[in-house]
This record gives sequence, C-alpha cells and structure tokens, in this order.
Amino acid sequence: MGLDTLQIIWFALWGLLWAVYFMLDGFDFGAGVLLPFLSESESDRRVIINTLGPVWDGNEVWLITAGGATFAAFPTTYAYMFSWLYLPLLAILFCLIFRGVAFEFRGKRDSAGWRKGWDITITVSSLLASLLFGVAFGNIFRGIPINMVDGQFVYEGNFFLLLNPYALLTGVFFVLLFSYHGALWLNCKTTGALEERAGKMAKKLFIPLVVVAVAFLAMTFVSTHLYDNFFKMPVFFIVIALCVLALLASGFMKGVKAFALSCVTIIMTVFTGIIGLFPNLIPSSISPEFSLTAYNTSSSQYTLTIMTIVVLIFVPIVLVYQIWTYYIFRKPVAPEDIADPEVETY
Repeated sequence: MGLDTLQIIWFALWGLLWAVYFMLDGFDFGAGVLLPFLSESESDRRVIINTLGPVWDGNEVWLITAGGATFAAFPTTYAYMFSWLYLPLLAILFCLIFRGVAFEFRGKRDSAGWRKGWDITITVSSLLASLLFGVAFGNIFRGIPINMVDGQFVYEGNFFLLLNPYALLTGVFFVLLFSYHGALWLNCKTTGALEERAGKMAKKLFIPLVVVAVAFLAMTFVSTHLYDNFFKMPVFFIVIALCVLALLASGFMKGVKAFALSCVTIIMTVFTGIIGLFPNLIPSSISPEFSLTAYNTSSSQYTLTIMTIVVLIFVPIVLVYQIWTYYIFRKPVAPEDIADPEVETY
C-alpha cells in the first residue's frame, strides 16, 4: 500500500475518531449542561449522573485515541497544534479533568453543599468543554494565520484572534447540539417525570438548534473554504443532506429513534467538516501553501503501515467491549435504582 493511500486512510480515520468521540461524549456534555435545568431534587440529580456513570469514562477513550492518532500519524501537526493553541487546548483539558473529578467525588460526602459544588462543576465544565471544542473546530474549519518563514511553519495569531465570530458561532452550535443530544439521551435513560422533562427540553432546544445550524451552514459558506471539495465532487453533498434530514427527522421522533438520529446528525456534521478540510489538517488563512496537510505532516510509510495493522486488530476489540457495556446498562435508571446499596452511585 502506497504512502499516499495510507495518508488518505489515516486522514479518514482521524475524522472518524473525532466523529465517534463527539457522538458519545456529546450526550455526556449535554446531560451535564442540563443537570440544573432538569433536576428538581437530589434524587433527580443522582439519576441523571448515574445514566452517565457506567459510560462517560469509556466515551473519553475515543478522545485519547483521536489525540494518539494525531500524534502517531501526523506528528508535525500535533507538535505545531499544541504549541500554537496551547492555552485553548489546556482549557479544554482542565474542563475534562474537573468534570471527571466531579463525577467521582460528588458522592463521597453526605453534604448538600459538597454535592452542590460538584454539580456546578459538572455543569460549568460540560458547558465550557462543549463551547471550546466548537471554537477549536471552528478555527480549524476557518483556518488560522500560518506563515512560512525560513522553511518553518510560523503561527502569526494570538488567543483573541481565535474568538472570531465564526468560531464562536460554531461553539454555540456545539453547545446546542450536545445539549439536544443529552436531552434525548436522558429521555431514553430515565423514567417518570424526569423522562418527561427531558423530552420537553429536547423539543424546546430543537428550534434554536435548527436556526443556529442554518446560520452555521450559511456562515461556513461565507467564512471558510469547506464547500470547495463538495463543489468539486457533488456526490459528497449527500453527507450534508443526511445531516440536515437526520436533524429535522429527530424533532419528529421520540425515544431511541430520536436519539439515533441525533447520533447520525453529529457524525454527519463532523464528516461535513472533514470532507471539506481534506487534505488539510490545519489550513492556513494566509495561503493554502502554508497549510498543515495529511501529506506534508504525516509519519513514514512504515509507521502508518504498522498503525493500520494495530487498528485492524484492536479497534474491533474496543468496539465489541463498548457495545457490550451499553448493552449491559441499556435499561433506564429509575429513582429506586440509586437507593440500591449494591448499585454504584455518584
């Protein structure tokens, strides 16, 4: 298998890993954002958090895998990205750390104040992580000011340039998309009044999400070059069409069907961006010649070949394990479940 083919394969895998991560951790973020809005009692809060307890850390394996794939397959991009975007990436990392600690620590003391503090941490960290991921990918879609000086890539921007209107709109889009995704998850995974409130919240979020999604697609056309690849190969417009249709259809479905369509929406959203980016991993807003691509920042052919073999062996194992986990914990969480001393609670 030639180097060019391997670079394309790993670019596609890179996009797939991010799509799977956002599909899975997206409902975690969304449920965390909605925690204070859907819960009316400590019982409700414990139910919401226990719907995430068995799966949230497994979901974040895909983030580690996406980061690891970037490091191993495109080490130059990884090095420059963590150098240029150190502050925003560090902010995301801290959000994920505090969020994980909050899940594990909130039930360690029998104190209302203690639990309230960690609940606020879950909500704020989930909201900020969603927003920052959106801002990060908005900047990647738009391109950042990369120049070439003496044969070296040089970043000519700063932190505040990352807070441009398009990136912020993408951040808001991610927050609404994940919140909607989280509401549908809770509608499937809870019972009684909490289930009803989650369903009603999903309906309330649907219209704002559609409006922001339309604005995002329109501003993407104006502010980025993502549509160039679609116009070169119009067959790829099927991805955008599937994204739009899945989102619209989810608003008219209930339960598992609505959640599944939300999953499709997130995957197609990510692949819309990935297809539009190709072959760029981080495009330059100064000149296309200065972009970090799958071709000029990849590892050697030997490295990519070994990585492909490893992926073919281990990814199916991870998939089987995670599918098994979701199957085992497939039933909704009821208030009486969290009163069972043999069931782990948060």
